[in-house]
Amino acid sequence: MSASALLRAVPADPVVSPAGLSDVEAAAALARHGFNELPSTKPRSIFRIALEVIREPMLLLLLACGGTYLLLGDAQEAIILLIFVGVVIAITLYQERKTERALEALRDLSSPRALVIRSGERKRIAGRDVVPGDVLVLSEGDRVPADGILVSAVNLTTDESLLTGESVPVRKQASAEDLEMARPGGEDLPFVFSGTLVVRGTGLAKALATGAGTELGKIGKSLREVEQEPTLLQRDTRHMVRVLALVGLGLCSLLVVFYGLTRGDWLRGFLAALTLAMAILPEELPVVLTVFLALGAWRISRKRVLTRRVAAIEMLGAATVLCVDKTGTLTMNQMSVAQLYAKGQTYDFRKQAGTAIPDDFHELAEFAMLASQPDPFDPMDRAIRTLGDEALRGTEHLHGNWKVVREYPLAKSLLAISEVWTSPDSAQLVIATKGAPEAVADLCHMAKEDAAALNETVSGMAADGLRVLGVARAVGSGGALPEQQHDFDFEFLGLVALADPVRPTVPDSIRECQAAGIRVIMITGDYPGTALSIARQIGLESPDGAIAGPEVAAMDEATLRERVRRANVFARAVPEQKLQLVNALKANGEIVAMTGDGVNDSPALKASHIGIAMGQRGTDVAREAADLVLLDDDFASIVQAVRLGRRIFDNLKKAMAYIFAIHVPIAGLSLCAVLFRWPLILEPIHIAFLELIIDPACSIVFEAEQEEADVMQRPPRPAAEHLFNRQMIVMSLLQGAGVLAILLAIFGIALQRGQGEADARTLTFTSLVMANVAMIVTNRSWSRSILGILRTPNAAMWWVGGGAFTILGLALYVPFLRDLFHFSSLHANDIGLCLGSAALSLAWFECLKAFQRYREPRGAAVETGVAK
Repeated sequence: MSASALLRAVPADPVVSPAGLSDVEAAAALARHGFNELPSTKPRSIFRIALEVIREPMLLLLLACGGTYLLLGDAQEAIILLIFVGVVIAITLYQERKTERALEALRDLSSPRALVIRSGERKRIAGRDVVPGDVLVLSEGDRVPADGILVSAVNLTTDESLLTGESVPVRKQASAEDLEMARPGGEDLPFVFSGTLVVRGTGLAKALATGAGTELGKIGKSLREVEQEPTLLQRDTRHMVRVLALVGLGLCSLLVVFYGLTRGDWLRGFLAALTLAMAILPEELPVVLTVFLALGAWRISRKRVLTRRVAAIEMLGAATVLCVDKTGTLTMNQMSVAQLYAKGQTYDFRKQAGTAIPDDFHELAEFAMLASQPDPFDPMDRAIRTLGDEALRGTEHLHGNWKVVREYPLAKSLLAISEVWTSPDSAQLVIATKGAPEAVADLCHMAKEDAAALNETVSGMAADGLRVLGVARAVGSGGALPEQQHDFDFEFLGLVALADPVRPTVPDSIRECQAAGIRVIMITGDYPGTALSIARQIGLESPDGAIAGPEVAAMDEATLRERVRRANVFARAVPEQKLQLVNALKANGEIVAMTGDGVNDSPALKASHIGIAMGQRGTDVAREAADLVLLDDDFASIVQAVRLGRRIFDNLKKAMAYIFAIHVPIAGLSLCAVLFRWPLILEPIHIAFLELIIDPACSIVFEAEQEEADVMQRPPRPAAEHLFNRQMIVMSLLQGAGVLAILLAIFGIALQRGQGEADARTLTFTSLVMANVAMIVTNRSWSRSILGILRTPNAAMWWVGGGAFTILGLALYVPFLRDLFHFSSLHANDIGLCLGSAALSLAWFECLKAFQRYREPRGAAVETGVAK
């Protein structure tokens, strides 16, 4: 229908002038209400963000370490550390900027181009210039620029899945009354909403709300109010860094005083304290954390999952609940014909896929196509068109040369649509009708018995989560067409049942999640019956059935927290309720992952511990609010991401355990040398050499380690479990203490035998390097034996171990380097002593692992806090 015809159809309402606003009135309204866009929060300056980042304890410690190296004259090591500080700051600044782009994406989405009527003329203006009172011209394919009420409409339907999650377009009816805006969802209402899409028909609407006053604006406000929480890993690391920094500062102070009082050499005491500080300060912790998460993001990206917020990776392994939206996440968000019913027979495409449909169903498919738009926006029409093009190819049931002469649109009193066609080969008109089965049965004047039987068939299809349409045909003469569809003599042809199909990979992925102890909850804007049907198809059980959104709205916080412990399906949920459910789960101590693809999902995505957006079908808003984005929209990718998340966290704990263990003998040697009044065993250059082994071992060897065999057969780690738990710390300290005891014995015996300071230092340091490498190997797994570990490929291990022994050999046998390290040469029997000492220092740990494997054959008792 043309714009002029629409104008003539507008009722004589004094509130809405068909001429629309004048330019002067529009300018005044714009000044009064502001632009039709979402207000943005005042952005933080780059300097303010940088200051917040630099104040982090981890970065302060890195800066302190760099300053320490400068004081010691090791400018190269200091420069490397300071460069790393700059890299960390740059990465953090980038991530901070990315998290603020969600509102920008929402603002862009809410401001499409708009066609309005002003001073009686149609004008195409920027969506941000639409004001309340504007008359909006809407047609197929348009995105609605503002919330408004329809004053005229012809067969208008809109896709509101952006706001409601409901995949099926909703029918709209005009209203002559000046009503207040209602919420999205529901059939035959006169309201249209900003950001939604017109999929059929035309209409005129009066804009009632723009910018922050629209439904999109309310979601934007909710998004701004959600605060990002620091992850458990971030909190634990900050706490441990503070503790170690205080311990190190206290020990260094005591060491300076003790050395000065007992030996009278305060300068040497200060140098000894600096060496101890270098041994204790946990500069590896922020390095390991950053590298693990960065490389983890890269590994996850190879599984087609984009990481937007790197810190969320460690939360994947702890996720206990996965909240998923049905439309576009569990399903394809693409309607398809699931069943045909004609002449008392049913053809099920889900069971007979790939076979040609029988001839008895050809006429049903033909007239279902004829009752649909030739070039449809409506997803149901597209599904029927696809069916006809594929099933009727090569038959006489396709009519490319027929033309539509009239359309009878849907009406509130008759939920059916009829298309009248003319053929160049016949003077008769052909009428094709489809609509609600009861409406089509009424048009066909079906007998009560037949209507009851039909209703039973329809109910069975609906219980299976299908949307059912009736199809009928009629013929007419070439004369004047009747005013109503009831005046045709229709013949009932059958039923077409459509479904939004489940993604093929979803059922297996659901089972994997359940095996991994991850509870899956469906939160959708669709109807309860449809939601339960989808839940049955994917193997998702819900003891409490489907809880509808209005029920959630009526619950107090305590009741909702109790209900979410059992219910796994929530239907007819609006955005605020999705956010309520996520917050209720978090209040119950759950670690919540949330998937979604619409604007309505963005506040819940941001509020959850891990927000996962769909990359292909997802809106910009959802992607910007999420922590992870599935690039291929494949639900199975979530399972792969969880597997990698668990692997990353397991390996991170192994690296942290190794850091604790190796720092015990290094700090112990520095401290005991002063307490026992020995010569200094380790000097800054020795610790710098050890860092060449420790840093790549932490950042590369453990990061590259394969996951444990049971990584997806165990429940998530408890939400309250800390990264540095008691078991890990105790086992690490025992490992380090065992190495320290052997090294002290070697140094003390060598001095007692009169071998001299250089020999004692050389034997001790060589044993420490060998024990260091052995410690790396044994900590690759706290359940497998060292032989099993060595059979597991890890190329980085061989590079690090080989590099360590090569540099050690050069330091022992190249005169310049030997003098620099204050070493002496070692003989073959000395090398054997060092190897034996290194093996002996960790033999007890291998025996403990063997005992645990014997006691628990499945073997996950002493894994680094992840298996027990």
